Amino acid sequence: MATRPLWRGSLKLSLISISIRVFAATDPAGEIAFRQLHARCGTPIQLRKWCPHCHVEVDNADIVKGYAVGKDRYVRIDPDDIASVRPESTHTIAIEQVVDAARVQPLFIERPYYVAPDNAASGSAFAVLRDALGDRAGVGKVALHGREYLVAIRPHESGLVMYTLRHGDEIRAMDGIDELKFARAKAKASEVKLARQILDGFESDRPLTDYHDDYEDALRKMIAAKQRGKTIAAPAAERPARVVNLMDALRQSLDRVKTERKPSRPAARRGRGTRVLTHRAPARRAS
Repeated sequence: MATRPLWRGSLKLSLISISIRVFAATDPAGEIAFRQLHARCGTPIQLRKWCPHCHVEVDNADIVKGYAVGKDRYVRIDPDDIASVRPESTHTIAIEQVVDAARVQPLFIERPYYVAPDNAASGSAFAVLRDALGDRAGVGKVALHGREYLVAIRPHESGLVMYTLRHGDEIRAMDGIDELKFARAKAKASEVKLARQILDGFESDRPLTDYHDDYEDALRKMIAAKQRGKTIAAPAAERPARVVNLMDALRQSLDRVKTERKPSRPAARRGRGTRVLTHRAPARRAS
């Protein structure tokens, strides 16, 4: 069955406009979902919308949105209020900036989508833009589902991938994590050298598509066994070895890597100098 597009519109670069279709790049149907059941009778639990003040169950028609402005204080927001600020669906993604792909750090990526030409007529221009981007990403905005998204578009195989991005104020600053004070500001050069050699031993060209969700596989086997009236015993938890001397542990790890891992062609190393796409997020103030 052919994949159905989620969105149709155009990708614009200056005076060039390319008709495109946007498709979902991920499949949530592959994840196992559970229902909550009453332990006594096995009946699925119903979640009620309850007003603790009026002591009544509330229908959807009697529910409105509210924004908290203080303790037990809310500003009531009506559908017309939201409609007044909702971005118009222009069906156009205009590239406003081109950056090195390394600046689109994973921390900012929210969700990926595939992008393809809408028809044969737009195929040539689509291919030109894809190949011209190379190791760069086009940054722009798009209105989806009544919300405006910042997006980055990068070449991928014969098409493009569009990533919706989080804005800078959605990323928490790391300086709010007190436990980072336990990390030394500068590690010992000799220990770093050994650690790099260990990491070099793990370099591989193995594609990430080779990895599978072992937990999901185990869940399916367990569910199938339960259907047959059987149970699967949980494996004994492996306790991590206690590291007494870091240097000794590094040397032993390097020896193990040399003897156990087969040599493979080293993967291309990325440059160290990468910059964040957006400004650093300010620390959030307590409301």
